[in-house]
Amino acid sequence: MAALLVVLLAALISPVRASAAGGRPCDLYAAGGTPCVAAHSTVRALYASYNGPLYQVRRASDNATREIGVVAAGGVANAAAQDSFCAGTTCVITWVYDQSGHGNALGYQGPGGVGGSDTAAKATGESLTVGGDKAYSLYINARNSYWRDGHLTGVPTGSAPEGMYMVTSGTHVNGGCCFDYGNSETTRKADGPGAMDAINFSTSCWFGGCSGSGPWVQADLEYGLFPGGSTSWNPNQRAFTGKFVTATLKNNGGSRFAIKGGNAQSGGLTTLYAGSLPRGYSPMRKQGAIVLGSGGDCCNGNTNLSVGTFYEGAIVAGYPSDATDDAVQADIAAAGYR
Repeated sequence: MAALLVVLLAALISPVRASAAGGRPCDLYAAGGTPCVAAHSTVRALYASYNGPLYQVRRASDNATREIGVVAAGGVANAAAQDSFCAGTTCVITWVYDQSGHGNALGYQGPGGVGGSDTAAKATGESLTVGGDKAYSLYINARNSYWRDGHLTGVPTGSAPEGMYMVTSGTHVNGGCCFDYGNSETTRKADGPGAMDAINFSTSCWFGGCSGSGPWVQADLEYGLFPGGSTSWNPNQRAFTGKFVTATLKNNGGSRFAIKGGNAQSGGLTTLYAGSLPRGYSPMRKQGAIVLGSGGDCCNGNTNLSVGTFYEGAIVAGYPSDATDDAVQADIAAAGYR
């Protein structure tokens, strides 16, 4: 009888909880019909089977480079390998590799990187633990940012639907332009409304009327950071000041977008906005580059002014369901960010 009860209880477990227990974020997105086209992290694998490099470091003593991978498939970054390689000198993070198989690795926007006027972030800006194991974040200060032209390697363009998430921090932020992660211009110029579709996490209040001092999860759609579907402040917005924050954005490209935020250590996501695109942004005109740590018109001749922390994130093709959003958040909360 006890065994039968266990079976019956197992059958009642929701599909979201069951799938969250069996996969990493990009496994869950794929199961929901919205596969990752770019997956980045300096702290852990975003697929249960991923066993490749997460990022590359370069040390100052001799300019040698080293790829930092995971300790085991689906696991946490091998911070010990970085510590050994960088012992007695300093290191910077030069590349953040794409785990999706699409080749959308992010290089720093500066000389020796992918071009531009920025520099690579220090590799030891912040350490943390994930599931009890040491890791390093991508700790972005002013003049650090990363970029990739992905319009030919799977990143949605034009009015194609897409979604994205990142895990960031509410304790290392400012109002500088612009701590973004997502879809941006291939030209690295401000090419008008709808040319971008990126998560912004900052204390920047573009149109005024803000409630509090942030930081907030907003949508950088170019020519403005949108807290909702218009230039008016969205009363459902709220600040996320915790150490670890999940931020999500999804946009169907023609009529609707949604932004959500939550505690990356526990609990679910709060829907901050779900509704019509702002006037003048339908249809979207995405170009398919990927930006991390700066706005779309950085850093070809200018420099990034924002600060922020990036632990992990992904861009997906299609408009993820709310159930998929919840499953991804459940996996993040279970990862053990500390």
